[in-house]
Amino acid sequence: MSDQSAVIDDLRQEGAQLDQLVAELGPEQWALDTPAPAWTVAHQIAHLAWTDRAALLAVTDAGAFAGEVEKALASPEGFVDEGAAQGAAQPPARLLAEWRAGRAALEAALRAAPAGTRFPWYGPPMSVASMATGRLMETWAHGQDIADALGVERAPTDRLRHVVRIGVRTRDFAYAVRGRTPPADEFRVELAAPEGQLSKPGELWTYGPPDAPQRVTGPAIDFCLLVTQRAHRTDLALRAEGPDADQWLDIAQAFAGPPGSGRAPNGATR
Repeated sequence: MSDQSAVIDDLRQEGAQLDQLVAELGPEQWALDTPAPAWTVAHQIAHLAWTDRAALLAVTDAGAFAGEVEKALASPEGFVDEGAAQGAAQPPARLLAEWRAGRAALEAALRAAPAGTRFPWYGPPMSVASMATGRLMETWAHGQDIADALGVERAPTDRLRHVVRIGVRTRDFAYAVRGRTPPADEFRVELAAPEGQLSKPGELWTYGPPDAPQRVTGPAIDFCLLVTQRAHRTDLALRAEGPDADQWLDIAQAFAGPPGSGRAPNGATR
């Protein structure tokens, strides 16, 4: 199985798991506030549906997608919220149907794309695997907001390895988007994998040179919550060795777009 097929499979599974979480919700639950300010459960699903449509356009019609980029540049602080609000205004059944149809269409387009193809995006161009990884990361992150709103505890899965990977690879982007110069040297990242279908007890997911003097260690789930800005650093069991690694944990951002404001600490260090 190719790497891009594997991540597309995982993207489908991540979407299906979130679908199970929201499929039977009543209108009052769709209207619940989530940790994202002014976003309800409906806003979260609407955003995923909106971004899936944008990704499908990028994969199938680069010229038309360029027009979407122009809209984003014209309203860099508002276009995401506006898209979510438009979708959330629909009846839940229609929103759910649109999200499902968009997921299926994007999956089919990604599977049909030749290996090595690169697509335009709001950040750097994306390969098939990178586009699928980005969609999985967003699905997991917005799914976490929904789970938090519903009071549901989600068990971490092996699919988090994709979120970890994109979090590590976007280190320099997190600096650049803030107008800062990234550190010259790589960091060592060692994260405890969740015990799942593929991971073994005590397994570490590792990135960077083993002898790098600056390091980040801790649970993979905590790293994912950090780079998607779903939890404040002080509430997570992540450790940094070295001043640059320490600074990175304060600004880490795995998603494209302007710097996120992140979440306020809740005082409950994991």
